[in-house]
Amino acid sequence: MELRHLRYFIAVAEHKSIRLASERIHVTQPAVSRQLHDLEAQLGFDLFNRHPRGLTLTPAGESFLSDVRQIMSDLEAATRKAKRISTGWEGRLRLGFVENSSWDGIVPKALRAFQIATPNASLELTPLNTPEQIQRIEDGTLDGGFVYRYYSLSKACEALELVEHNLVLAIPADWDLDGDDIAMTDIAQRPFITFPRWVYPIYYDRLMAACSDLGVSLQVIQEEQTESAILALVGSGMGAALVNSANLGRPPASVRFLKMRDLSVPMPLVFAYRANNECPLLQRLIQALTEATYNSRK
Repeated sequence: MELRHLRYFIAVAEHKSIRLASERIHVTQPAVSRQLHDLEAQLGFDLFNRHPRGLTLTPAGESFLSDVRQIMSDLEAATRKAKRISTGWEGRLRLGFVENSSWDGIVPKALRAFQIATPNASLELTPLNTPEQIQRIEDGTLDGGFVYRYYSLSKACEALELVEHNLVLAIPADWDLDGDDIAMTDIAQRPFITFPRWVYPIYYDRLMAACSDLGVSLQVIQEEQTESAILALVGSGMGAALVNSANLGRPPASVRFLKMRDLSVPMPLVFAYRANNECPLLQRLIQALTEATYNSRK
């Protein structure tokens, strides 16, 4: 059974005439009649009662017509959906993100613009640290991710530069420090909260090396795996922390942020994705991110 059998059947059923059906679908009457007989032979029952002045559906034909119309409607809908997916107007993207990248700036603005432009697209967002995202992008379980690039990515990945963050000092709001900025050498003897080296080994080593270059060794009293946990402890008065400047977009009420005068560890935020991923929907997202990045630099 082929689709043309079903199309010819619907045309004949609607016009109750092979002649009228052939005119509508621009196929010769003998061809329509032959295809109709072939269809009935395959089904093993008659779809039409033949009369001198036309055709009427049998009870089985009536039932078959209803179901075939639904099948053709579903097929048309499936074709339209597949076409939208093939052109990047519909589908699903699995994305990872470093949590602080979603609070303010380019990432939420670009995602908002993308969703407005492609309302039938679905984004599955998973908060993960950079090493976890890179691993999942490389093994294909993520389509892309918002990560901090502290090293060259593998040849399997491409990266779109978005924005560069840096360090800020987070201190309890009631600490007696004046001004909006501070030197690391003036705060080094205070207690610090940081994260374990295994979370971000390369960044951790760069941070500690930058402190060492200033002759500073952090007085670490506790380690936490996320900046949210670190900032919660800072807010409780336990100590200070060196955190990503992205946190300025969502400052906790009990925490103050100070700029660093003598300490800098650049944090380039990029969108990473597999170099061979040609998904049209992913390309549309990359376009939205590119435009957002361009507009932010005007």
